[in-house]
Amino acid sequence: MSFADEGSIVILSSPSGAGKTTLVKKLSKLKNYTISVSHTTRPPRTNETNGKDYFFISNKKFKYLIKKKKFLEHAKVFNNYYGSSKDFVIKNLKKEKNVLFDIDWQGTEKIKNQKLKFKLITFFILPPSRKILFKRLSNRDMKDKLIASQRMKQFDKDVLHWKNYDYVVINRNLEKCYKKILKIINSKKYNLNIRYNKKTIKEHIKKLI
Repeated sequence: MSFADEGSIVILSSPSGAGKTTLVKKLSKLKNYTISVSHTTRPPRTNETNGKDYFFISNKKFKYLIKKKKFLEHAKVFNNYYGSSKDFVIKNLKKEKNVLFDIDWQGTEKIKNQKLKFKLITFFILPPSRKILFKRLSNRDMKDKLIASQRMKQFDKDVLHWKNYDYVVINRNLEKCYKKILKIINSKKYNLNIRYNKKTIKEHIKKLI
């Protein structure tokens, strides 16, 4: 079986508020794409559904799953745990589905270190500006408004990990960003080279921080 016929692992990472979750949901509507639904110990937001957006579990249950080595990756972010189910991911990859990950740089590094036999494509998503990022964070539910400033401080650290990703995309326009990501995924499955201007990315990051 060639890479073109196999499912691929597609990771989208970004600082909070850059739009990775929206992009992952949009890609998941395509045929042969599915989202790796993470387990988390954080409480659900008002628009989230258990089993669809996340599996919301207790700290005790999460630590039990860690002990049983049920996660492909897991991390603690803003005092909450997040983890991707190993069984779910492998099962879908073997069914020739592309499995989408909405995870941070810590989780990405852990998956890369697993050295799985499936093709892995990683994306780092950047917001168009710092001002728009703060606005997005502040427009979430009340609990997130209280920690928006904390997330902005974390942004300066998280954004530095862009160098460890295959591709970096600026989310100025959701539809254009989505199409660019999809074009890269389709090209990579057939081992076609897609380049992006790292100089432009570096200049954009300087403006962000």
